[in-house]
Amino acid sequence: MKEYVKTLCLLAACVSGMSLSAQEAAETRLIVRADDMGSFHSANVASVDCYKNGIETSIELMVVTPWFPEAAVMLRQNPGLDVGLHLVITSEWDNMKWRPLTQCPSLTDENGYFYPMMSANPAYPGQSVSEVKWKLDEIEKEFRAQIELSLKNVPQISHITGHMFSTGFAPEVVALCKRLAAEYNLPAVDNTLASGQYGFAHIGYDGPKKTAAEKEASFISMLNKLEAGKTYMFLDHPAYDNDEMQTVGHVGYEDVAADREGVVRLLTSEKVKQAIKEKGVKLINYNELIKALPRSSFAAEKVDGRAVPKYLEEVKKAGQDLHSLMILRHGRVVSEQWMGEGNAANVPHALHSVSKTFTATAVGFAVAEGRLKVTDKVISFFPDKLPAQVSDNLKALEVRHLLTMSSGHDVEPGNIRNAGGADWVQGFLAAPFVHEPGTFFVYNSLGTYVLSAIVQKVTGEKVIDYLYPRLFRPLGIVGAVWDESPQGINTGGWGLYLKTEDLAKMGQFILSKGLWNGKQLLPQAWFDEATTSHIASLPAGRRPEQVNSRTKEKDWLQGYGYQMWRSRHNSFRADGANGQYILILPEKDAVIVTTANIRDMQDELNLIWKYLLPALK
Repeated sequence: MKEYVKTLCLLAACVSGMSLSAQEAAETRLIVRADDMGSFHSANVASVDCYKNGIETSIELMVVTPWFPEAAVMLRQNPGLDVGLHLVITSEWDNMKWRPLTQCPSLTDENGYFYPMMSANPAYPGQSVSEVKWKLDEIEKEFRAQIELSLKNVPQISHITGHMFSTGFAPEVVALCKRLAAEYNLPAVDNTLASGQYGFAHIGYDGPKKTAAEKEASFISMLNKLEAGKTYMFLDHPAYDNDEMQTVGHVGYEDVAADREGVVRLLTSEKVKQAIKEKGVKLINYNELIKALPRSSFAAEKVDGRAVPKYLEEVKKAGQDLHSLMILRHGRVVSEQWMGEGNAANVPHALHSVSKTFTATAVGFAVAEGRLKVTDKVISFFPDKLPAQVSDNLKALEVRHLLTMSSGHDVEPGNIRNAGGADWVQGFLAAPFVHEPGTFFVYNSLGTYVLSAIVQKVTGEKVIDYLYPRLFRPLGIVGAVWDESPQGINTGGWGLYLKTEDLAKMGQFILSKGLWNGKQLLPQAWFDEATTSHIASLPAGRRPEQVNSRTKEKDWLQGYGYQMWRSRHNSFRADGANGQYILILPEKDAVIVTTANIRDMQDELNLIWKYLLPALK
């Protein structure tokens, strides 16, 4: 995880304008896309290098190719890299071929390989898709197989593109790909499919591009012609000039190795990075373009913009180490800031116990799908992990008691996590259940871990993988990382890393009671339950006898729902240690998100209530 954050911090340092507020002038935005990862080992290494050390923001992945397994591993190790699935039905090279995943004889030659070309080519007579009687049902079967294999191995895939125009060579294929894009929640961004709906223009080299030096000069010349307020997409194919790539080519394109080495040099060029910075070009990826939250202004959303600088000044005076702030009103971002070294829009942050709300949401999806009920007995999921003597209180323990921090423990059995290779679920169930479940609140992160284990048990997937198609991908949350226990289960109550805007999306999702872009992803009834106070709450580590009349006014004493706290001002929140908040204000139709390293989290909330709450008119 540290290497992942380090990489993104380096990227943030060379990307201009990543922390611009919603009120600032329109930017010139540029997607830098690398195609054909998976085709060669050299292409895999080059693609990752151009992301970690260069300006590349999106990569297109081919899954039918020989180096796909390696590419999948590398992409999982770099979850911040935006990935598109490059749908393939051709195999263009003379000395390197690949076959389909399915039986599709109308798309393959006599040896079972894809044809080399999409359109007729005199150098390859009769060897193009357009010259044979291809079958739409075979294309659909093959595209589905490629989509499902890619999502199984690379969950951060955010969109679909076509290799050599495979997605747009016929009207029937265009219609098919649009249908698949909607079904899998993977926007198809090729021009033939998107029809300009995402508002970006293709841009290429402005001049010669034979050598690396020419590519660099022509790219910089192109930058000079970009217009403010517009979005562009540039693509090329990085790889290294080595023994592997020197065997690659086809008639009419024989200098592949040298050409693609030049692309690597371009995408990692310090001169190019400096030109991007000087011209104020903002590097973005497809996911940020397509699934970013809408931006607006203070005035349009009736927010007193004078409050934000006052709040930030008081934060500074109080010595609070605030890392980011994002304010949504009526579903639109009106303010966004990142402060301090290493904090930026594209850098994930440790969420600590904000992770719990995501785990509870996974439980909600499992309930909606009929995989479990909140009244299910916890012991029913783990018959092989029960203590020798099962107490009446343990027998009575239900999923809803884990959700509401009322499992019956007198203290959290957290030391189990430090007991070497001990089974955490087994240790949780073996700890004394002193109280009747549902009657006594004690903050219990290990209980949330047990929820994660239950979701994995009933779905066969880790929580992070289970959430991708149901929550993360629809909301445009990619690059999620979640720590695991020695048993290979997501930690649930902590260990999730996401970006500030990801938290804002989650807040808006909860505020909208599961409605997202016109689709009800999770039933409203779940949110009615999840955000209601089910039990009187206490600050973490505190006991009832330690609460006095003064502390009763605090935000940790407003009640607890399903892995969410009630707060003052009829609000509720996900919160994590050291100042991570998704603060949801239904009466104001607003969401306030912070990431931080602030020990006194009540003081952090107090300043929000004092300065930001009144600004929401």
